[in-house]
Amino acid sequence: MNKIERVAGALFLVATGSFLIGSGLLDPILHRSDFLASLYPDRTNVVAGVFLELINAMAVVGIAMLLYPILKKHNEAFAWGYVSSRIIESVLLIVSLIGPLVLITLSENYIAAGASGGSYFQTIANLVVEAHFKLFEMAMIVLSLGSLLFCYILYRSKWVPRFMSVIGFIGYAALLASSCLAIAGQDMGPVLYIPGAIFEIILPIWLMVKGFNLRMEES
Repeated sequence: MNKIERVAGALFLVATGSFLIGSGLLDPILHRSDFLASLYPDRTNVVAGVFLELINAMAVVGIAMLLYPILKKHNEAFAWGYVSSRIIESVLLIVSLIGPLVLITLSENYIAAGASGGSYFQTIANLVVEAHFKLFEMAMIVLSLGSLLFCYILYRSKWVPRFMSVIGFIGYAALLASSCLAIAGQDMGPVLYIPGAIFEIILPIWLMVKGFNLRMEES
C-alpha cells in the first residue's frame, strides 16, 4: 500500500475532525441572538474555532495534491477538476474566516460604545455574519461538484468497493442540494450532511488500512 494513500486518509480525518470541532466552537456563538454582546468575552473560543477551521481549509488542499497523481491515471481532466475544486473551496473557507475575526473587534467596540451607536455596529455585524455563512455554503457547493468527479473516478476505476463510491455520490449530491437551498434562504439543517460525513469517515479509514486497489481497473 502506498504511503501517500495513508497520509491522504489521515488528512481526511484531520479535515473532518478539525472542522467539526472548530464549527462546534464557532457556530453556536454566531447564532446567538446577542452574539455581538457576547462574542468579545468568548473571543478565545472564536479564535480557537477559526484556527481549527483554518486547519481544515489547508488539509483539503493537501488531500487533493496527494491524490492527484493517482487519480490522473484514470481520468486526468476529472483529477484536475477535483484538485481545482478543493483549492477554490480552501480559498472560500479562508476568506469566510476573516468574518469572525472582524467580529471580535466589532464586539469590543460595541460593548465599549454601550447604548450609543449600537444599531450601527449591529448592522455591520449582521452583514459580516451573513457573508461568513454564505461563503461557507459557496465552498460546500464547490466541494460537492469536485467531489462528485472524485467519486466518479472511484466508481469507474473500482479502486475501492463501489458501495463506498455510491455513498459518496449520495452524500455530495445531498450536500450540493443543501448548500444551494441555504443560499436561497431555505435552511434544511444538518440532515443532508449525514451521507457525506459517513463517506468522509469510511473512505479515509479504508485508505489508511487497505489503500486503493490500483489493479482493479474497469475492463
